Amino acid sequence: MTAAGRIGGLPPFAPFALEQWQSEHEQNVDINIADSGVRPLTIRELLELAGDPSGFLDVELHYPEVNGSRRLRTLIAGLYDGVSVDQVLVTVGGAEANAIAVETLVRPGDEVVVMSPSYAQVEGLARNRGAVVRTFALDPDRAWALDLEAFAAAVTPETRLVALTNPNNPTGHVMSAAELDAVVDIVRAAGCWLLADEVYRGSEIDTDLETPTLLGRYERVVSVNSLSKAYGLSGLRVGWIVAPAELITELWRRHEYATISTSSPAMHLAELALDGDVRGRLLQRNRTLIRSTAAVLRTWVDANDDVVGLVSPKATALAFVRLQTGEPSRSFAERLRVGASVLVAPGDCFGLDDHVRITHGLAPERLDDALDRIAATLRAPLASGRR
Repeated sequence: MTAAGRIGGLPPFAPFALEQWQSEHEQNVDINIADSGVRPLTIRELLELAGDPSGFLDVELHYPEVNGSRRLRTLIAGLYDGVSVDQVLVTVGGAEANAIAVETLVRPGDEVVVMSPSYAQVEGLARNRGAVVRTFALDPDRAWALDLEAFAAAVTPETRLVALTNPNNPTGHVMSAAELDAVVDIVRAAGCWLLADEVYRGSEIDTDLETPTLLGRYERVVSVNSLSKAYGLSGLRVGWIVAPAELITELWRRHEYATISTSSPAMHLAELALDGDVRGRLLQRNRTLIRSTAAVLRTWVDANDDVVGLVSPKATALAFVRLQTGEPSRSFAERLRVGASVLVAPGDCFGLDDHVRITHGLAPERLDDALDRIAATLRAPLASGRR
């Protein structure tokens, strides 16, 4: 019986499977590589990097500007071409940004089209809101390229919202210029909104050029970003939405219900992180880390290619590893958690049950150990004659 059934009288509700798995288990394992970021900075490290060793201590612990301090919104607007501060809303992480975007744009019965695999928050929010949800695929057999035919078929004149993540979580795929152009053409023809979760911009592995934003390519684009992934500052819980000013006003009204505001200390630290050359130094710090650990992971995959496979990601500290033993992802992840005290994210949370998501940048000093435990756990059923 579900929790709703035990309590009685609650409407049906689909839990967020990935976050439920992580929150229930991440504090009770030796090595957690199920998360989606990189090794975070400490407050001391950020203050030293920004040259603000004492200013943080003078932050007044009062309500900040509810929609984000003007300075922070100005810094965020400066990350995009032709964007004003009135087009920016600061939120409690990218999670709140996605949540209030869906609440604002989607009504019960609306059609919502989402990328798969992807971070499943928007899909779950839309389903719980009573929307009709369809998916379009990234193809694992074509290096996670976008299936344009499936996308074009999924988007109809009745579609209210299309949602995607770029760079992609969990695959690390970065959409090509041709893919971006095709997506915009199809969305424009339908006249629907496009929600672009871009929290991994700046985490590129093969280049220092940032992944292009979808903002500005079409008048109904909503861009979501945060300091959590490419910056190594997930504990700040600072995110933002950039969208047409009229929509920002509507989102702001929902934001006041949901959280009122992010915190004053977090806002101050976010201003430091996005100011001057500090932002560039944060991105370079994390790219350096990601690139070194991605090489370690690639070597491990090549050495164990009888049991695992991987399309090398173009961005993120994530690897969506294919299991080649035939075991379902949840079964393997549970065996790994219980028997080896390592936590990975089961692929069934992303709709692909023959994969698991591994974060290689979160605990680099433990990565070799974690990978050894994964390989041993994968091979254990093979050694006993089971698959």
